[in-house]
Amino acid sequence: MKIKDWFGVNLAELLSKKISAGYPGFNDKAYIAAVRKAYSPLEYKDRLALHAIELNNHLPANYEDALSILLDTLGPENPEETGMFTNYWWIMPIAHYVQEYGQGSFDLSMKAIYEITKRNTGEFAIRPYISQDPKAALKYMKRWAKDKNFHPRRLASEGLRPKLPWAKKLTVFLDEPQPVFDILELLKEDSSKFVQKSVGNHLNDMLKERPKPTMALLKEWAKSKHPSTKWIVKHALRNLVKQGDETALKLI
Repeated sequence: MKIKDWFGVNLAELLSKKISAGYPGFNDKAYIAAVRKAYSPLEYKDRLALHAIELNNHLPANYEDALSILLDTLGPENPEETGMFTNYWWIMPIAHYVQEYGQGSFDLSMKAIYEITKRNTGEFAIRPYISQDPKAALKYMKRWAKDKNFHPRRLASEGLRPKLPWAKKLTVFLDEPQPVFDILELLKEDSSKFVQKSVGNHLNDMLKERPKPTMALLKEWAKSKHPSTKWIVKHALRNLVKQGDETALKLI
């Protein structure tokens, strides 16, 4: 089964059931029919976008009202360190809805992304908000980096990655990466492997974009004896180690 196969009529039926339970006025038949009519030739990302478009077409026009209905479907938080295509994968169209239609309601949408992240992921949804208001977004993400829940802590790193797979490149902090490094500093001793992996991948990205300041940061982190920090440094340097880079080899 391909990933795109999860995002067809079956998902429209599932979302309709969840939405209708809290919002009886939802025209589930029209939503399902609209998805059925258009989904077949589309690949994964376009199917995801289709669901968001049709949610927007069939929910109240007021974003705050529509978002409240969608957030009521989320259910309990995800206790597992799992990726976006495992637990709560069906939430992804809701995240895409926030990504596409919520930018006029910055704070409301950031709070929604926080709730979505505790079940699935907001790593794609948050990127236009970072570009829209970098300083305001960083304030949220700095707070999330200290959250008791490891999912928002991971988002504080993953959402800021410059080269997140399947996402448009995030360039806003490449000229001055220190604000992002300040957030990663809060995560360098995180106990969650889910978070550690994100920080390592983030720094691996940054080594390709801004090698000098990133290597300087890793040299400082390499002095630490904390097992989480040591693992992150090794994970961040993995590509350079494979290439036989002398500096990287000395740091691990």
